Amino acid sequence: MPITADHVRATLGEYLEEYPEEKGRLAAITEVLDQAGDSIASRKEFLGHVTAGAVLLRPDGRVLMIEHRALQKWLLPGGHVEPEDSTLLDAALRELAEETGIDAGLVEPVGALPVDIDVHPIPANPAKGEDAHRHFDFRFLFRTTTEAVELQEEEVTAYSWLAADVLAGEPLRSRVMAAAATAA
Repeated sequence: MPITADHVRATLGEYLEEYPEEKGRLAAITEVLDQAGDSIASRKEFLGHVTAGAVLLRPDGRVLMIEHRALQKWLLPGGHVEPEDSTLLDAALRELAEETGIDAGLVEPVGALPVDIDVHPIPANPAKGEDAHRHFDFRFLFRTTTEAVELQEEEVTAYSWLAADVLAGEPLRSRVMAAAATAA
């Protein structure tokens, strides 16, 4: 069953119960949910749509970063949700496995809530017929002991295991560093 507006709203609501200070920063998601409904899970919703990301943390405090081919940027694994995804957590795990080749059985989610939700602009892409829009990236924290990565070369050009303190942006950096400290 595809991801619904109700699921997005419930996940956002639980996240904001944990982090109420972020309500203003994430208000755009609620606005788009109210206007777009279930199409918030469609990459064709140009008011904005949800995406799912994975922060994969090793016991030594390193996180997996990938170099995105089209954007030529180092990012966390993640991407658009698909109709077969039933939850945002499932979508993050699927994207992680697709982009890195790491089997889902080798990773463990750290809770059912995102570790961070990021709102960022995406420029128009006339070649794909896409208007400028926003991504509402629900980022989930996973743990693993593996280092074996097999890249999906259509989208990813390189990978690196980096210290968690290289993560840009708060509150993601602080939360991942706290999780790394508890694993040490």
